[in-house]
This record gives sequence, structure tokens and C-alpha cells, in this order.
Amino acid sequence: MSDQSTEFTRLPETDDERDDPERATREEVLDFWAERFGVPSETFEGYTFWERGAGKLWLYRGHPPSPVDIEGLGMTFLRTRQEHWKPTLEAVQRFGEHASRNVIHLDEDAAQAFVAGEDQELDWDGDWGYLVVTHDLAGEAEPVGVGLYVYGELRSQVPKGRRREL
Repeated sequence: MSDQSTEFTRLPETDDERDDPERATREEVLDFWAERFGVPSETFEGYTFWERGAGKLWLYRGHPPSPVDIEGLGMTFLRTRQEHWKPTLEAVQRFGEHASRNVIHLDEDAAQAFVAGEDQELDWDGDWGYLVVTHDLAGEAEPVGVGLYVYGELRSQVPKGRRREL
């Protein structure tokens, strides 16, 4: 018998294939990225979505059999089973370049504060909630992480172990 904490199960493709009404589907994940960030669904062709634990989604390029009882599979991707779904730092750094909505671009000082884990008051005309945060690196706007924008404040979601003083 496998341990549910180490077992990865592939997300059902659609609502019709879902056994647990709380569980996300592939279709919902693609809709979330398209609606929230403007990332086209085609961006995720060739990838499969997996859940390990309640609402911890992983992304894997390929199609292994389901379930899979291993420690890690691909990369952490999205937190679901909460009021607001939250993309991971890894997901935003990998796919945030495709985002066309809810992207906030930071200048040098603001970007340094952000990657150090500091919250900061910033003006933003867009939606509240999770944002793709970008900064110019090597002359290009690159995604550096996930921010939570509420009440006129950008709250860094950079995990403590990944924060840097630059």
C-alpha cells in the first residue's frame, strides 16, 4: 500500500473525469493560467500535471503511469485547494515570460527589495492578487517571482530560503 504523501497522481483532464470535487483538473489549471496571466494553454503542451498531497500540484514533461510513488516529479507548480490559487516561484520563473496579464515590472531598487523578501508600497492599476513580478536582466524583462498585491502593497512571496540581498 502506498503512502499518499509520496504518491503522485495525474490530474483528471476535465470535470467529467474527476472523482473528488475539490481536486483541480488539467482544464481548470490551463484556464487559471490563461485567465489570470494570459499564458496560452498551448504553452503547456507535452506537460502533465500531478497532485501530491492536498492541492500541491507538480508539472512534468512527459507521461509516466499514474499513480507514481516517488519523492519528486518534475517541478512544483501551483497550490490549489485554497481560496486563491498560488503559482510557485519555479512556475513563474519558467513560464512567466509568456504572461501578458497581471505582470508588474520593477526597477532596480524595487527588484532588490522584492528578492530580499521585503514588502513594499507600489502603485498598480491592475487586479489585486498574485502577480508575475519581472525585472530587466541582460536587457530583457525576466520573471523573478510571485508577488501578492493587496491594499497598495506588493508582498514578496519569495520563499525564505531563496531570498537574496543583492
